[in-house]
Amino acid sequence: MEYKVHYGFVNAAEAVMRIEPSLAKKQNKDCYHIVIEGKSIGMFDLFMRIRDVWGTYLDKDLLVPRKFYQSIEEGRYRKKETVNFAVPKKQATVNRYDNKKKKWKSPKVFDVPKGTQDLVSGYYHLRTLNYDKYSRGDTIVTKIFFDEEIFDLKIRYLGKESVKTKLGKYQAIVFSPIMPKNDLFDGKDSIKIWLSDDGDKIPLKVKAKMFVGAVEIDIKKYRRGEK
Repeated sequence: MEYKVHYGFVNAAEAVMRIEPSLAKKQNKDCYHIVIEGKSIGMFDLFMRIRDVWGTYLDKDLLVPRKFYQSIEEGRYRKKETVNFAVPKKQATVNRYDNKKKKWKSPKVFDVPKGTQDLVSGYYHLRTLNYDKYSRGDTIVTKIFFDEEIFDLKIRYLGKESVKTKLGKYQAIVFSPIMPKNDLFDGKDSIKIWLSDDGDKIPLKVKAKMFVGAVEIDIKKYRRGEK
């Protein structure tokens, strides 16, 4: 899946989300290797260079992460990290790279609840839900491990509606992450996500209302892999 990110009339970035064609082995388990890559483009790239990669190895049978990784380059900011999930032990081991000392830090081990997701695998968890069981306004809660912390990702279900995309018109499931009060996003349901209401559950569109304007992410290309 390929996306464009735009701020008003300015195309700011491109993103690709894909599942590698072959299963990978992690902790002797078959896993889907899911990768998300994002980069700034055009004039925006001159002011704020972004080259981000997130990935997860998602257990094919249990649908929980076995390994998560990220490599972030945003302006002068750098972050490189891997998280290994010991599923039976309900633990997560974090390895972070020290950019100043140019070496990996000592690993840290954290206890995590059963079924905990990472930021990437959390989306695939949302794809498994039966939204016909929810009513408009219901809250869906998922445990996420990120930045060495466990937090509840709360999603408000907003019902279903038709949405136009570059690929055509889709019937879509609509939901909004419940954001804590902050100085970046503007008001209730400030972020809305449209997910195709079919077997593929494709993220079609994201719109974020911010105090400085609106940022939109729109799908521009989609290809189904071979099973």
